[in-house]
Amino acid sequence: MSRNSRRSREERARMELYSGQGREPAGLKTEGALRRGVFLLPATITSIGLLSGFYSMVSAVSGHFEVAAVMIIIAFVCDGLDGRIARASRTSSQFGVEYDSLSDVVAFGVAPAMLAYAWALKPIGSLGIGVSGLFVLCSALRLARFNVTTATADKSRFVGLPVPGAAVMMSGLALAYSYFELDSPRMLCTFMVPITLGLGGLMISRVPYPSFKTIKLEKRAQVELVITMMVLAAMLFAMPQLTAFLLSTAYVLSGPALMLRGEQLSAKVPVLRPVAPASSSNDKSQGATGTARASEASRGTGASRGTSSLSENPRAQE
Repeated sequence: MSRNSRRSREERARMELYSGQGREPAGLKTEGALRRGVFLLPATITSIGLLSGFYSMVSAVSGHFEVAAVMIIIAFVCDGLDGRIARASRTSSQFGVEYDSLSDVVAFGVAPAMLAYAWALKPIGSLGIGVSGLFVLCSALRLARFNVTTATADKSRFVGLPVPGAAVMMSGLALAYSYFELDSPRMLCTFMVPITLGLGGLMISRVPYPSFKTIKLEKRAQVELVITMMVLAAMLFAMPQLTAFLLSTAYVLSGPALMLRGEQLSAKVPVLRPVAPASSSNDKSQGATGTARASEASRGTGASRGTSSLSENPRAQE
């Protein structure tokens, strides 16, 4: 009885708080503030990634290509943090999913395309605009497909190159070009056209790519994995530009390597097939039920009529 009365008092306090007729208790106030703060943290990290993508575009237009590439990498880090924080704190929401998807279009679709055009594809004019525009289009299609198939997709594999992976590859190319102090615009333009088109094609393809979402940080890791992570961290501090290029290249090539090993992904959800609305299916089921009921009623009526005719006509019974 005491627990039920306590719960009823808490429910009444919440209802009064929602209607504006009561004051918020101390426990509920602390819990509400904490929940609002937890919900605010993933959205703030997503906003930082979105603004990093915007600043990358500004830097690319201004000619600061290294800064533009670094901003895309910062957006990549933010994209990995906001999802993990939302899942760890159990604050995932449909708003956060949609906001993260829109942020990815800007930070990993438009910003890398702007970097590729301003850095390498500008000398070829309208052809460079078309190539970079195809990169943006492929990134948007890849994100839309991910949003549709995320409920039934394999959590250990990505279908096609992830959009952040393609964006970091573009940033790694720009950083490596600056690291080796290359100065050959014609050669750069010649190589970047097929690379940009290839990254766009890998994004909308069905090439399997490894996913790191299933890795649980709270579990114990093997010694080899810990040593590898330490070596990579040391390389990032010593040679950040070259390390970013090598890591992004290794991940982009990991998908074709998995396909050459014979690994394939089966299409569980047809993305381009139209889905019948629920109302039409309900109407069809209701129509079928009504038809069945009508047929049963007609059979019952015919049977009753036959019985009454037999009772009324004794000769027929004989």
